[in-house]
Amino acid sequence: MSGAAGPAVEQPASFEFEPEVWAQAEKIIARYPEGRQQSAVMPLLDLAQRQHGWLPQAAIRCVAEKLGMPYIRAYEVATFYTMYNLAPVGKFHLQLCRTTPCWLRGADELRRAIKDRTGLSHAGVSDDGQFSLVEVECLGACCNAPMIQINDDFYEDLDYESCTNLLDRLAKDDVPAPGPVNGRRFSEPAEGRKTLLDRVEGAS
Repeated sequence: MSGAAGPAVEQPASFEFEPEVWAQAEKIIARYPEGRQQSAVMPLLDLAQRQHGWLPQAAIRCVAEKLGMPYIRAYEVATFYTMYNLAPVGKFHLQLCRTTPCWLRGADELRRAIKDRTGLSHAGVSDDGQFSLVEVECLGACCNAPMIQINDDFYEDLDYESCTNLLDRLAKDDVPAPGPVNGRRFSEPAEGRKTLLDRVEGAS
């Protein structure tokens, strides 16, 4: 499943890596032994997406040609992972985790906040182009559920109010520091840091 609902209907006719981006691609390709350059397909698709803003079919074809692999194989990779967006996304791309830990801890409230603030109920791009939404499976931050990935950053320990505030700040181009929004440090216990060396008074 791709990060967008499906490939965009309108596609650019061509795609070429910008010189500075291709220089990064060459460094990545050089990490692999001769004959194994196709292993660089995922990072090159990522570079193409970052350059263009989303991943058009022409970019997938360009990556396939650069790596000497069939187009269909590169296309299979691009359509399998949610990190690749086959249609335009918003300036702030929201990936809402819906897996069990996030769902149990309030992902539905985050979904409600997103709908109330952006008008997006499941997937798509907001009318102003500021936000896009896709629901994804586990993003690996279960200790800090519920959470949302926005572009490259994780925002964790959210609820309706903090999610709304986060979206309000992003709409003003005020990008908060990623991580827990409730004041806790990383994935430490919500009631504060503890270790096995702490002793409870009166315990043997």
